[in-house]
Amino acid sequence: MPLLPQSLRRTLPHIGLATVVVSLSGCILVTDTSRMNPDVFVQETAPVFNVPPYADPPSNQPPPMPGGIPHKRQLYPSHFHQTYGLPVSNPVHRALYGQIRDEGHTLPAIPYSRIDSRFLRQEVSYQTTETPGTIVVDTKQRYLYFVQPEGKAIRYGVGLGKDSFAWSGRGTIQWKAKWPRWTPPGEMVERQPELRQFAAAQGGANPGLNNPLGARALYIFKDGKDTLYRVHGTPDWQSVGKATSSGCVRMLNQDIIDLFDRVPASTEIVVI
Repeated sequence: MPLLPQSLRRTLPHIGLATVVVSLSGCILVTDTSRMNPDVFVQETAPVFNVPPYADPPSNQPPPMPGGIPHKRQLYPSHFHQTYGLPVSNPVHRALYGQIRDEGHTLPAIPYSRIDSRFLRQEVSYQTTETPGTIVVDTKQRYLYFVQPEGKAIRYGVGLGKDSFAWSGRGTIQWKAKWPRWTPPGEMVERQPELRQFAAAQGGANPGLNNPLGARALYIFKDGKDTLYRVHGTPDWQSVGKATSSGCVRMLNQDIIDLFDRVPASTEIVVI
């Protein structure tokens, strides 16, 4: 290949530089105006969310239990207390209402987040003329207080009888039972003939997770006679805080076990 003259070789770098400048100048003059359009910007930067199809929320009706004793009561809808989609969880309540093994029975954990927190076990200030160690049932507020010294009480939520079945007065816890048998009163059997198989003549309902008296029962006597009213546990945790039973004072099973261990026989009880 013939060599270029020296003068031309000195000129080529300047020609190349000028060409680059002209080329770059051409790029600067071409502007993508769509990038200045807010609608285009929003369309290209908007996040994409996966929205699953709507499904009905799960029912709050408890699953049917084989051998369960029929109840005639209304189940109430529950409300989840949530913040940013996460359920409120209290480690103390998890410990109080978790699954426990008791006397050969396994009590399931109670879904306490679906119960109004007012009705969960707690120590409260409580001014009363009753002596420490007395049980006070407030039927209007649906609380049971176990009176403590120095103006304190342990408060439990309870389910109570409807007005037509309610009982009030002062009595004594004359008998206590773990995992008791249940025998419906005669008038209840007349109202609900399907309970006849559990009547006293048939030996009552066997103790267990389906038994309406739950894990414990405190039997209320007045003037030495059985009132037929009880403070007892219940497998129907949704009834706590409601007036749904046929006269007795219902408690969460984990709560009645706690109360049972605290109260001795002959404890005074006042139902107001």
